[in-house]
Amino acid sequence: MIQWRRGVVVEVLSSWAGAVEYAVRLPSGDRVRALGYVDAVGVLAPGTVVLLNTTALERGLGTGGLAIVVAAPDVLPRPVDDVTAVRGHVVKARYTPSQTMVLGVDEQDSEHHAALADADDLAGMPVVVADLHSALPAILAGLREVAPDLRVAYVMTDGGALPIDFSRTVAALRGAGWLAASVTVGQAHGGDLEAVNVHTGLLAAHHVVGADVTVVSQGPGNLGTGTRWGFSGTSAGEAVNAAGTLRGRPVCSLRISEADPRERHRGVSHHSLTAYGRVSLVPADVPVPRLPGGLGRRVLDQARELCGASGGRLGLHEVDVEGLDAALRDTPVPLRTMGRGYDDDRAGFLGAAVAGRYAARMLKD
Repeated sequence: MIQWRRGVVVEVLSSWAGAVEYAVRLPSGDRVRALGYVDAVGVLAPGTVVLLNTTALERGLGTGGLAIVVAAPDVLPRPVDDVTAVRGHVVKARYTPSQTMVLGVDEQDSEHHAALADADDLAGMPVVVADLHSALPAILAGLREVAPDLRVAYVMTDGGALPIDFSRTVAALRGAGWLAASVTVGQAHGGDLEAVNVHTGLLAAHHVVGADVTVVSQGPGNLGTGTRWGFSGTSAGEAVNAAGTLRGRPVCSLRISEADPRERHRGVSHHSLTAYGRVSLVPADVPVPRLPGGLGRRVLDQARELCGASGGRLGLHEVDVEGLDAALRDTPVPLRTMGRGYDDDRAGFLGAAVAGRYAARMLKD
C-alpha cells in the first residue's frame, strides 16, 4: 500500500544534482524531511502545498526513510515539449504512476546507435562488481591510488533506488571528477546514459564513454529478508556473468564487515558468497584484503572456501592494504555503509578498495 500525506514546504534543507531535500510541515504540525526530484516536480518555494508519499518514512526504513514529493497540486506544471516530439522511447519505472520516458543510449534515435548496433565485446575491460552502493567510493579510491588518471564509468543497476539523483555519492564523485559518466540500467534512470540492461550498460561504458574500468553496483538502499536467496544483491552475480559473457574481466568486490551485528554478514557476507559462488557462472577474480589478526584469517578462509568450491572458476588474489587508509580518508564523499563510518567498519571499506587496487594493477601488468 501507499501512505499519502499533504504538507507545506517550510524550507530547503539541501540540494544536489537533480534532487532537493525539503523540510515539510504536516497538518499534525510535525516536520518531516522530504525529497523532491527536480525533473518530476521542479524546485519548490516555501509555502508550496505538496502531496507526499510517506510509506517508507512511516515504516522507519533506513536509506528509504524519507518522504517523497509526488506533486505540488497548486503549482502549474512546467511547460514541456509535445511528448510525441521527444527523442527516445525507453520507459523506466514502467506502468507505475511515476513512469518516465528516456532516450536509450542504443536505441534508434540515439547518436550512438550505430556504434552499439553490433557491439559484442568489452575487449578485456576490467569490470569491478559490488553488492552495496556504499562500496563505490572505496573502489574508486583503490583504483586512483594506483592510477589516478583512469577513466571510470559507473553502471547502476535497479536493485536499490531507481532514480540515480537519489545518490549524493554519485553527484559528488561526478563533481570531483572521479567518475567519467554514469549509466543507469534496467528500471533505474537518470544517468548520463540510459541502457536497457547490464549488458548494454557495459557496452556503452566501453564503446561510448571510453572507460578504462567500469564499476557495477545497485543504487542506494538494498533489500534483504534474512533468507539465503532473498536479497537484491544477487544482481552482483548476474553482473559478473554479463561482464564475462562480453569478454570483459570481472573482478568480484567482497562485502566484508568486522562490525555488522548480524553473524551472516561478519567476515565475508553471505551475499558475496551466494552471488559469486552460486549466481555467477563465468571465470572471475576475487581480490582479498590482507587483514591482520583473527578477522584476516576468517576472511581469507571464507574466500578460499568460496574459490575452492568454484572448481577453478574463481581465482583468489591476496592484496596488500598498505597505503589504502590514506586513500580512503581522502575520498570526496563521506564513507558510510549500513549506517557505519570508516572507523566503525574499516574492513568493509578495505575489502572494496582492494578490488579497485587489483583492477588498476591488471591494467598496468
